[in-house]
Amino acid sequence: MTAQQLILASLSLPAVAAACIGLAGRRPNLRESVTLAASSALLVAVLALAQAVLAGERPRLRLFEVMPGLEIAFEVEPLGLLFALVASGLWVVSSVYSIGYMRGNGEAHQTRFYACFALALAAAVAIAFSANAFTLFLFYEALTLVTYPLVTHHGDAEARRGGRIYLTVLIGTSIVLLLPALVFTWQAAGTTDFQPGGILRDKLDPIALAALLALYMFGIGKAALMPFHRWLPAAMVAPAPVSALLHAVAVVKAGVFSVVKVIVYLFGVDVLDNVSMQWLVAIAGFTIIAASVVALGADNLKRRLAYSTVSQLAYIVLAAALLAPLSIIGAVLHIASHALGKITLFFAAGSIYTAAHKTEVSQLDGIGRRMPWTMGAFAIGALSMIGLPPAAGFISKWYMLSGAMEQAHWAAVAVIIASTLLNAAYFLPIVYRAFFRPLAAGAAHVAHGEAPLPIVAALLITAAATLALFFLPEMPLALAREVIGAR
Repeated sequence: MTAQQLILASLSLPAVAAACIGLAGRRPNLRESVTLAASSALLVAVLALAQAVLAGERPRLRLFEVMPGLEIAFEVEPLGLLFALVASGLWVVSSVYSIGYMRGNGEAHQTRFYACFALALAAAVAIAFSANAFTLFLFYEALTLVTYPLVTHHGDAEARRGGRIYLTVLIGTSIVLLLPALVFTWQAAGTTDFQPGGILRDKLDPIALAALLALYMFGIGKAALMPFHRWLPAAMVAPAPVSALLHAVAVVKAGVFSVVKVIVYLFGVDVLDNVSMQWLVAIAGFTIIAASVVALGADNLKRRLAYSTVSQLAYIVLAAALLAPLSIIGAVLHIASHALGKITLFFAAGSIYTAAHKTEVSQLDGIGRRMPWTMGAFAIGALSMIGLPPAAGFISKWYMLSGAMEQAHWAAVAVIIASTLLNAAYFLPIVYRAFFRPLAAGAAHVAHGEAPLPIVAALLITAAATLALFFLPEMPLALAREVIGAR
């Protein structure tokens, strides 16, 4: 297949799968087989594109022009390829996990769940391969809409409330902030194409440039910068596989991917300067610390993980805003390392709920003895979030910290160190409770073991991948270096 055919296949496979899943709704085995086959085929197609990109090629597919300077087009470059690899690879594992979780908990509307999940992956790949901000905007909005039924999956009052917050924040920031930024960019530059070095050099005065950057940074609500973060904990009413999709596979990664893409390929690192970025560093730093403090006080496990995600996403924004080559490499790497570590944690939370029906941290005393595989995987994911070896998060945090020190930005260094300590303070007690405290009172007589095999198999795969990325970081590191033009 040609590179253009591979791009088209990557874009269409999940959408075709969604249609087939709908047709196979009355035959669960066929429906789930379609999901597994489509996710595997997508991963193969994206991997086939990786060889060309690593060789320096930038495959491009142009569909049509809406008006002069605005076209629907796709181009595979290193940053987008990394996002697509993360999304497609984790779709395979999430599909295995979802089969165990949805069946194990007797969830309703499973056909709708699998179809919307596939559509979310179609939108995520389209975002990853967008050749311009106009195409990215269209599929960014599509991702919000197709994930809404997943957030409100349970259909109760709490789910509907969470869904309203989800739509209000994400659609609101897009219409009020992101869309004007896109129009302003098109008027100033005559195009919205992503290009190395950016397209806004000498197009705007410093004040207008700073205002435009603010519109983009807050308009990309999926990056969850405070104060536009409430959608993320509100969406935790969804089932665990959806939480994994939101936090690791597609939604939040679309947000931070867009932030890095805009800074590097729309504005250009050389066009921005450290002085004009100080406000963004400050906002990201505040989000990191504030979200970590909220996570520290949260007893509900999914709420703690949700605010951890808000904090971890802000790491990526902070690292990109520092404009140092090393910190940008760290930001790109953290897209992958956070995805693997956080999906492991949410998989573990779903495993605990399925097997033991526990949702609070205070209920987890001694659970590691009943669920050693689940809690062992949780410990690996926690190490990655803290940034300790031998987990992948250590490498990305190392680059971020090195970039902050290279810029002599000691406030950013302090934020990274302080937040690392906070991460340890809210993750390590969970591991300690699970393995070193006796079973909670009244739980000794309750017989339960691990969750169903597909759930445990999936979380062990992602935990192993979190370790493997620490020892074998060559491909993501090569892609990250290509983003800044370093070999």
